[in-house]
Amino acid sequence: FHCATVCSRAPLLVSLTVMFCLVVAISDGDTLTARCGAPGAYRPVKVRVAAIDAPETKQAFGTRSKQHLAQLCFRQKARLQPLTRDDYGRTVANVQCAGKDVAAAQVAAGMAWVYAPYAQQHPQLQPLQQRARSQRLGLWSQKRPLAPWTYRQRHRG
Repeated sequence: FHCATVCSRAPLLVSLTVMFCLVVAISDGDTLTARCGAPGAYRPVKVRVAAIDAPETKQAFGTRSKQHLAQLCFRQKARLQPLTRDDYGRTVANVQCAGKDVAAAQVAAGMAWVYAPYAQQHPQLQPLQQRARSQRLGLWSQKRPLAPWTYRQRHRG
């Protein structure tokens, strides 16, 4: 389906669909491209990892967050559980690479924030963020880490 601005506020729909794909590109710390489908009928799927928001590329820890996601997923088989689509037409999904929950791995390493609107559906993430923050891991090593949604608001246009 196509999405208007209401998608970001849409409730998460737990999908019974699971796709097994190969990760072929990493855009940033919370977005990847996977090649899905049968041999000879592959299609690229742009995927936004559900429930997290990673620093923007030009932001502090943006590059490190992207590199961490690449270490987890690049050229790996990924298990995608699509939930919805975002305002940019990306598939928002629960993602596992090499059996690891990608959202949990990014948050635990201090490479992404828990994205509040979806935090309730992913209760395992908040304690991981608290631990990363108290141990000053990744982006939490900064005096005043700037949330990506605040960064985007300040640097619009």
